Amino acid sequence: MDTRLKILLVDDDPDLVELYQDVLSQLPSKPEIRTANSGQRALAMLESETFRLMICDLKMPKVDGLQVLSIVRRKYPQLRTVALTSVVDEEFRSRAYALGVDLFWNKPATEQEIHMFLECLESLLVQETSSGFRGIQSKSMVDLIQLECMSQNSLVLRIINGSLTAKIWILNGEVVDAEVEDLLGESAFQRILSWSGGAFDTLPAEPNRPRTILKSYNALLLESAQALDELREEAGNGKIAEELTVSAQLSQIDGLEFVLALAAGDAEPKLACGLDNPKAIAAWAQQSLESFGELGDRLQAGPLKTLEIAEPQRRICLEPKGETLFCTGWTAKLSTEEISESMKKVLLLCP
Repeated sequence: MDTRLKILLVDDDPDLVELYQDVLSQLPSKPEIRTANSGQRALAMLESETFRLMICDLKMPKVDGLQVLSIVRRKYPQLRTVALTSVVDEEFRSRAYALGVDLFWNKPATEQEIHMFLECLESLLVQETSSGFRGIQSKSMVDLIQLECMSQNSLVLRIINGSLTAKIWILNGEVVDAEVEDLLGESAFQRILSWSGGAFDTLPAEPNRPRTILKSYNALLLESAQALDELREEAGNGKIAEELTVSAQLSQIDGLEFVLALAAGDAEPKLACGLDNPKAIAAWAQQSLESFGELGDRLQAGPLKTLEIAEPQRRICLEPKGETLFCTGWTAKLSTEEISESMKKVLLLCP
């Protein structure tokens, strides 16, 4: 019995169907290639057979490719899909990704383009389904960026994860910049790649975006993957795994930039999220608590409840809870009342 994976190729041009059958025969996994010359025929074949991947031309009579992809996404959510077109149109691209296609590709013409196209298809064929980003079915952020770079695309990826919004700028297949919260460049890129899910959309390319990331996308992805692997290995420790869970929950609180939890008299923070220099902030927080505590004693004002410091870019709060001092950073747009309410969530989440 033939157990090969199956690809459904949908195009109304018989010459192109024959050409792409020859191209697809070069795939290392040697899938079985089936063809359909219309959207109606493709939908009928999907009813009776199981396919791993569908490659669909967007320009077809009667039922066009976008209509087919829309129906397929609702009826066969596990089927991996590729939108193929000879028309360079950003609207087509945005609409296709909004439908949840795995890959949007302009019909390859050169040997290099064909080689990259085959690499992307092989990746879609052999990788197992896992949770991922809505808009590219069952793909991690690494897969998504790799596919865009291999396609030599120019665009801006906007990624939304809870209350956080990030952007990655890609120009001619290379990552040139990234941004999330107050991070830019490689540090922002690594933060984005640590997200396990979310939603994304594509924005028009920005050719004049200053380049802050100079490494090739392959080197960038490799370094980020190694950093994530090290983090996962550390997460085997129960305490660190618990902190990672808390960090994920804290990241959903609107306007919260960082959290530092410090036991009285300790130099090493119990918890530090969103900070590059937690020890320095911990020392400053301890000193501030002692100074204002002494001032409160002299004024006979009682124990310190909350200290709020307003800066042009953010607000910083110091708040003791039992034997633990919490130092939190908030965006400047939040009012004192909003910070006070959100701080209740922080104290509930933190040990």
